[in-house]
Amino acid sequence: MDHCNTSDLLSLEQALTKMLSQVTPLHTTETIALTDAAGRITASAIISPIAVPPFANSAMDGYAVRCNELSSTMPLPVAGKAFAGAPFKEEWPANSCIRIMTGAPIPEGADAVIMQEQAVVSEQGVIFSGNARIGQNIRLAGEDIQQGAAVFPAGVKLGAAQLPLLASLGIAELTVFRTLKVAIFSTGDELRPVGQPLGEGQIYDTNRFAVRLMLQQLGCQIIDLGVIRDDQQALRKAFEQADAVADLVISSGGVSVGEADYTKQMLEELGDIGFWKLAIKPGKPFAFGKLDHAWFCGLPGNPVSAALTFYQLVQPLIAKLSGHSTWHPPLRLKAKTITKLKKRRAVWISSVGFSQRILVANWKQVQLAIKVHMSSAHSAKVTVLSCLSGNVAR
Repeated sequence: MDHCNTSDLLSLEQALTKMLSQVTPLHTTETIALTDAAGRITASAIISPIAVPPFANSAMDGYAVRCNELSSTMPLPVAGKAFAGAPFKEEWPANSCIRIMTGAPIPEGADAVIMQEQAVVSEQGVIFSGNARIGQNIRLAGEDIQQGAAVFPAGVKLGAAQLPLLASLGIAELTVFRTLKVAIFSTGDELRPVGQPLGEGQIYDTNRFAVRLMLQQLGCQIIDLGVIRDDQQALRKAFEQADAVADLVISSGGVSVGEADYTKQMLEELGDIGFWKLAIKPGKPFAFGKLDHAWFCGLPGNPVSAALTFYQLVQPLIAKLSGHSTWHPPLRLKAKTITKLKKRRAVWISSVGFSQRILVANWKQVQLAIKVHMSSAHSAKVTVLSCLSGNVAR
């Protein structure tokens, strides 16, 4: 049996360190509209052109007052009203208050807002219960963001949490790194595209479909070269075509030791091999290297192995190439299980949030039993979590 702790093979951590140490982020940038910025990476720090809030405003529905005019027995007449978008601009008589709504600009001279729940209104005016302090329920100008402050550094991926904030600052355009171009193809005479009938001994090309989905989630520009047959000339043409147009080339299959697996030969002829195979299972037949222009990652043919190595190795590589410096790896947990682990390294895959639910077990520290097909991942999740019992290490 082929064990994954072969001494001359790199560990997962060693492989990732080697990959990330060799690549540098893209330097090409472009200026785009805010409405087109979802999923893009900031190329420089974004500076706020305004203060937030831009003016002092009320944090409550209530009454704007001058604290030195408050009395527990003397009602204050209401001199006017202030609304968001319609501030109080009239002369404010002494010994009176102003009805104010949340978000309305604070009238000049007011030093507190008393919430309406602490007000007793009568025909003579308003009496307030409790004591008011200066600054109470007032949001100061620039309290959230100062004008000229850096809102986001370079290397941030923009999404639903970031773009509305930029819209609130009036930022209509921003500078981002250009989209990473990734060429993909699968190898194997046995593979058929999804939707076409299968012949004898053929299977559907699920890996390329899965890789497309994962790349789409990462915001990459995908160049799909389809299925390449097990032929040296066809594979050479695919490599040369991909290298000419892409920043990264990802193939699936052809990284094992079969007689018709030509990927290694092509990589040796057209570029340099960084490493070939890793000391992990699943995912041992993973390759990394450099073509004339583009970087290369060769995924295993097994669908689970391909998905695993993509998330553990290709995803952080894409993050660095894309300039996504704030990217963080998926959460890792440690757990004890009932069944003894047969390998030094195993990976648990949950069907719920695959990229965020990868549980890695180290033989010396913890045992994790995994024998799972992707379709049964949910039941594996239940089994593993039922064994945690508070044994989460971090």
